[in-house]
Amino acid sequence: MLSTAKRVVNRIIGNPEQTVTTITTETYLKRIVKDPRHGAVKYLTSLFPIFGWITRYNLGWLTGDLIAGLTVGMVLVPQGMSYAILASLPAQYGLYSSFVGVLVYCFFATSKDVSIGPVAVMSQTVAQIIIAVDAQYPGKWAGPLIATTLAFVCGFIVLGIGLLRIGWIVEFIPVPAVSGYMTGSAINIVAGQVPALMGITGFSTRAATYEVIINTLKGLPGTKLDAAWGLTGLFSLYAIRIICDHLSKRYPRRARLFFFISVARNAFVVIVLTLASWLYCRHRKTASGKYPIAILETVPAGLQDVGAPVIDSELVKALGPQIPVATIILLLEHIAIARSFGRVNGYKINPNQELIAIGVTNTLGTIFHAYPATGSFSRSALKSKSGVRTPLAGIFTAMVVIVALYGLTPAFYWIPSAGLSAVIIHAVADLVASPSQAYSYWRVSPLESLIWLAAVLVTVFSSIENGIYTSISASFALLLVRIAHPRGYFLGKVTLTRNSTESREVFVPLRKDGVTNQYVKVDPPTPGVIVYRFEESYLYPNCAIINSVIVDHVRENMRRGIDFSTIKMADRPWNDPGPTRGNSLSAEAANNEKPALHAIVLDFSGVSQIDTTSVQALVDTRTEVQKWANRPVEFHFATILSPWIRRALVAAGFGIGTPAVELSHETASVVPHRGGHRDKLLDGASSVGIEDIEAHSESLHPTSGTVPIVPVETPFFHFDLISAVRAAEAGVEKLHERAETPPAKYI
Repeated sequence: MLSTAKRVVNRIIGNPEQTVTTITTETYLKRIVKDPRHGAVKYLTSLFPIFGWITRYNLGWLTGDLIAGLTVGMVLVPQGMSYAILASLPAQYGLYSSFVGVLVYCFFATSKDVSIGPVAVMSQTVAQIIIAVDAQYPGKWAGPLIATTLAFVCGFIVLGIGLLRIGWIVEFIPVPAVSGYMTGSAINIVAGQVPALMGITGFSTRAATYEVIINTLKGLPGTKLDAAWGLTGLFSLYAIRIICDHLSKRYPRRARLFFFISVARNAFVVIVLTLASWLYCRHRKTASGKYPIAILETVPAGLQDVGAPVIDSELVKALGPQIPVATIILLLEHIAIARSFGRVNGYKINPNQELIAIGVTNTLGTIFHAYPATGSFSRSALKSKSGVRTPLAGIFTAMVVIVALYGLTPAFYWIPSAGLSAVIIHAVADLVASPSQAYSYWRVSPLESLIWLAAVLVTVFSSIENGIYTSISASFALLLVRIAHPRGYFLGKVTLTRNSTESREVFVPLRKDGVTNQYVKVDPPTPGVIVYRFEESYLYPNCAIINSVIVDHVRENMRRGIDFSTIKMADRPWNDPGPTRGNSLSAEAANNEKPALHAIVLDFSGVSQIDTTSVQALVDTRTEVQKWANRPVEFHFATILSPWIRRALVAAGFGIGTPAVELSHETASVVPHRGGHRDKLLDGASSVGIEDIEAHSESLHPTSGTVPIVPVETPFFHFDLISAVRAAEAGVEKLHERAETPPAKYI
């Protein structure tokens, strides 16, 4: 009774009674949930990478971390205050973000080099968000509250992305897109800081970059005394760096000394400018409380109002349109920097864990009233060159910041604003892509270089937000175009020889592709055989185009199986009526010159995924070419990469059946089934298919001898392209032997 019901159900759903062994969903799921307790423990421990190396911490690591931490701290203090001013916030908020960023990150980091804290692009974005919210709700929320709320919301989103392990979404944004908006943002920031450097006022520096540049040029006659501090500071910063770089090359043995002198240039220049400001301004305060130049003035000492963040739901709603761009900046800038330094210094980061680190940093930072912080390229490069050994260097950097907050704030009073602008310009200018880098994008991929250029232009002539959206949208559009219009080639044979003794056959495109030598002779396959290579995954966006390419090639180069001269016009299909009556004889003669289609060989070596729509398109392709040939056409598949692809093709009726000629199978030696090397290989295998497919026939596994490398139950699936073409051509030769006629000439 049960077997009868099972047969009825199988008949209803179309499941054949005799099936080919393929991967099953059951075995796949069993492998995933093999040991859920172990997986949960591994997941929880992975949230705190510090436990993986802290037990091996030693004095050598401590020395490197101490030097790097103190070095970065000297740069972070002036930069943090500068970026807070850039974000339209009081200077102390930059120190709050700096302290929390370097302190919290070390407990969650998988990169030893990255330094978290305020950065230029994020600060500029925060300033624009504060302006946008204040314009919509005038005076309702203070700038620091808006910035802190933004940090909490963005941090929570990034934390969620990391915990859910979906950090792979950042892979959809290519390097030129990131470089484009970073370059445009750097130009935007530099243009906005030049007026403060020169003491030029009277217009908004938050407008589009080109407007700021025009207004700055118009305001040059109104340059104030601030320029003396700003230009002197900027010149000094570049002069110290250039001189130290030159001396390092000239005296390599003292390169490290010159490196640390160069590193201290930010702190040194700010100290000198502050001293000059104090000497000049201390006796020149006007009756209205103004000074001859703009200075930082009062910076509150210590961490002010530490406590639970105040999150206003209405403010969160007002921030809604601005949250995506702020979150994207947090994601992209940090991951790009972390991967860059991991690649340079020979270690691998975990993107999901890095997102968790950023999320926790910004979420907890709201307790200290910090604004959004992410990875800084300049400070990370400095940290790396200083010889950092572990992420624990962040604790020493935090000590420098906390000392500055509690002990140096009275001295911060006299820091000239123009000097801080010089620090910002000096740091941000390095984010602009060099001409050689921009040209490399063009050499590698002209289309991606256009995305880079579009991101730069939109950022300069519109805003950072629009530049980011432009680069991301263009990147997605290019990705979709590449998926929907894949490359694919019809292949022919080339015989390669070496030393006139060794030779082998390879398959290359029949059409000259610019990769192989253009003078090489490419022979087409045996007449009646078509060989096509996919160079992308075969999915629903591109399957219709590939279907059209194959069918059109068959119609153009293979014989039509139906003689239209014997069919009345009234009986012909409307969409394919064939030749007219007057031309039918000549058309039929030309048709007979073409070879009869016997087999199509599909090279799946470039196909990693297929889906339901593409499999149906392949079925439609088979139907159309068989209708054109008016006979069965064999479909051979070479180099199937995944058991799921094999399963899908078998479900559509491919791979099974009896070929025209059954060639002897290629075999391979058997590995012992139990207690041997085979078990060790399976234990370390990353592929699901090996174990799943063999699970069905475990009891039948031979203990010695040889077995076919591809299951014999699917004779149309072949291990490589050569064996697939050989099987297809053998069928053609068999048919010609039966017909006792020579093969037709391939056109």
